[in-house]
Amino acid sequence: MIVAEDRIEMAEVSGELTLDVMFEWLEKMPIPEGTKVEIVGGNIFMSPQRHTHFQIIFDILEQLRATYPRKRLASDVRIDFPGHLNGFASDVAAVADRSVKDGKGRWRYQDVEFVAEVISKDTGQNDYGPKKTAYATAEVAVYLVADPYQGRCHIYTDPKDGDYQVETTVPFGKDLDLTGTVVGLVLKTDEFPRD
Repeated sequence: MIVAEDRIEMAEVSGELTLDVMFEWLEKMPIPEGTKVEIVGGNIFMSPQRHTHFQIIFDILEQLRATYPRKRLASDVRIDFPGHLNGFASDVAAVADRSVKDGKGRWRYQDVEFVAEVISKDTGQNDYGPKKTAYATAEVAVYLVADPYQGRCHIYTDPKDGDYQVETTVPFGKDLDLTGTVVGLVLKTDEFPRD
């Protein structure tokens, strides 16, 4: 797509490279069905969704419905987070009751209370690295990484100064006690499949 590439080059030259420009470019590309696309630190990542991935996401969403109405939950929906060109499509995001969408119809990162990411082989380093930092900087109260390769969940809480102060690791099959957090429930992992 020469036209899209030329637009990006022009945006870079004029200093106007923004998430909106980058996502406009992506919308014009022939991205295969079932492919997750997000921008992390100005880099575009595309990864095909696997059935294991979907099952864990769906399970988390179903359980979150006990405390969050459907309209306050999102999956693979663009939310712009702090840092250089961070337009994430979190696997699961839950926003606070007070939340309202911005002028472009998107959730604001300031309203996100909970995020879950399910590890994909090719992009797992983002979930444990720059995305974790961005979520902590945004003060997302609870960040859950479900890793079907390790068969473990990593729960990060107490964000402060761009990092999480508390990390808890629980193997698949054990309950995640989130009752002392904004999530306010026990998340079951016994049906999380492994890869």
